[in-house]
Amino acid sequence: MGRLLAIDYGRKRCGIAVTDVLQIVATALDTVASAELVSYIKSYVGREPVDKIIVGLPRTLDGHDSDSMRYITPAINRLRKELPGMEVEFFDERFTSTMAHRAMIESGVKKSDRRDKGAIDRMAAVIILNGYLESRDMMSRF
Repeated sequence: MGRLLAIDYGRKRCGIAVTDVLQIVATALDTVASAELVSYIKSYVGREPVDKIIVGLPRTLDGHDSDSMRYITPAINRLRKELPGMEVEFFDERFTSTMAHRAMIESGVKKSDRRDKGAIDRMAAVIILNGYLESRDMMSRF
């Protein structure tokens, strides 16, 4: 069994989170420049077992794809081309950045540290991955 890897894709940066090999616990991994995402993921997959990549799907409140998809889709298509055997799945990411910021406040992170956009991106990736794990666990109960 390999890890699950989640990406919170942004125009400038991408937050990345992974699970343990048993796919139980999600932890923040890194923040990388969006332009370097594909090479970073290829390198990571080359040294760690990864079963699936989960990409945050930005949606509007009414459930439609947000405008962000016009720059996310080409990047993810490139990732799929570079890693043809890897399953890549989108997962709803509505409110993850807000939830990440709130989680940082509630956990006592100093205001100066909360300004670190990379930390918010990593936390958002963890939230996406935890949401995916929870939904997968719920589906397996039925």
